[in-house]
Amino acid sequence: MAKAPVLTPRAVDFPRWYQDVITKAELAENGPVRGTMVIRPYGYGLWERMQAEMDARIKATGTQNAYFPLLIPQSYLAREADHVEGFAPELAVVTHGGGKELEEPAVVRPTSEMIVNDYFSRWVQSYRDLPLLINQWANVVRWELRPRLFLRTSEFLWQEGHTAHATYEEARDFAAHIHRRVYEDFMLNVLAMDVVAGRKTARERFAGAVNTLTLEGMMGDGKALQMATSHELGQNFAKAFDTRYLSREGRRELVWQTSWGSTTRMIGALVMMHGDDDGLRVPPRLARIQAVVLAVRGDEPVLAKVRELGDRLGEAGVRVHVDDRTDTPFGRRAVDWELKGVPVRIEIGPRDLENGTAMLARRIPGGTSAAGGGKEAVPLDALPELLPAILEEDQALLLRQSRERREARTAEVSTIGEAVEAATAGGWARIPWSVLGEEGEAELADHAVTVRCLVAEDGSVPDDGDAPGNVAVVARAY
Repeated sequence: MAKAPVLTPRAVDFPRWYQDVITKAELAENGPVRGTMVIRPYGYGLWERMQAEMDARIKATGTQNAYFPLLIPQSYLAREADHVEGFAPELAVVTHGGGKELEEPAVVRPTSEMIVNDYFSRWVQSYRDLPLLINQWANVVRWELRPRLFLRTSEFLWQEGHTAHATYEEARDFAAHIHRRVYEDFMLNVLAMDVVAGRKTARERFAGAVNTLTLEGMMGDGKALQMATSHELGQNFAKAFDTRYLSREGRRELVWQTSWGSTTRMIGALVMMHGDDDGLRVPPRLARIQAVVLAVRGDEPVLAKVRELGDRLGEAGVRVHVDDRTDTPFGRRAVDWELKGVPVRIEIGPRDLENGTAMLARRIPGGTSAAGGGKEAVPLDALPELLPAILEEDQALLLRQSRERREARTAEVSTIGEAVEAATAGGWARIPWSVLGEEGEAELADHAVTVRCLVAEDGSVPDDGDAPGNVAVVARAY
């Protein structure tokens, strides 16, 4: 009788497979309140690595970290009408505290534009105070009606940047710099995720923004996922909060602003873009554990060699974990590390010691399943030198696979009907914006298909949403 698979195969039920990976790789569980989640240590370790990589890139722009309150007076939200309207259905409101009804209800922040701008209006007085570049790592609450772990939860973790500038051009260029040099660089070079950089349509842009730049990734089932966004806010919030500065010429001028954010949704993207029927595949540059060294048996010489190799790999710059839990069956441990997507497993037993070798299992080329991958005997002394190059090779492979998937499943179409057909068949479509337009965009929505972004003919980000030659990238999305 065939052994039941550890995970539901992706081809059988992709959403069930996703949930299986989240649970069995010990990434997260549902919280006690509907729509919340408990992020387990292995999942949080991925987020910490994402934070570290992103934080370094953000700080390189001159941005500083700060923190703003979780609770926002409800009256603040009335100051920018489009922003309020966009978030109203998702708000959680606190009406009682300390056993008493509050004089003014407090909103649990869905985003921080309102509270940040209240303080920006106090901090900005002169052109010498600009640009003001602030980021915070925090949680936000948006009451989600159809929750799914990491993808849509009522509470999630993120970073949100907020900046104020003296001119429109400075704000526009800073939003674009965050979009390409922080977010896209991180996704390509650390997450190994092929993404399309583009501009949102007016229908899809952030509430209160004059322009939203986005990065869209294709998941394993062909649906799109918005990975991160960077917004030009114009002077909408500056007007609402009267945030002005004294220019060099002695005039009181409104500032120009940006905001930008990325979330724990990237962990969901990691699962859906790189995962396979054996579980996660974590890009080596992201992985908290790049290599795990496993003792096959509890013989003292084996344990000593496993620990020694762990030390040598660490000295070679590899993030390594030694698994010497020989009271747990070896097969169970191997499957567990495979589920967690650790890029490399190095297995050492008595016979390997005799031969001066270790069994090397590379997770990214295909794991140890019959589908590909397999194991290779490698000289023990060669591993510290070999492993860094192997990890870089596998990092590049993941990026190439994600790009090849997107290119193979993206159709060039010339009619709305063809666009709908391509998206509903599990892929993306590219259609001239001059053919689609706002009316066509509304028609797509009737089929649960959206314009993920607009790109120029050459694939760059267009300066204008209605520029000649713009192409709409359309898909079904999470």
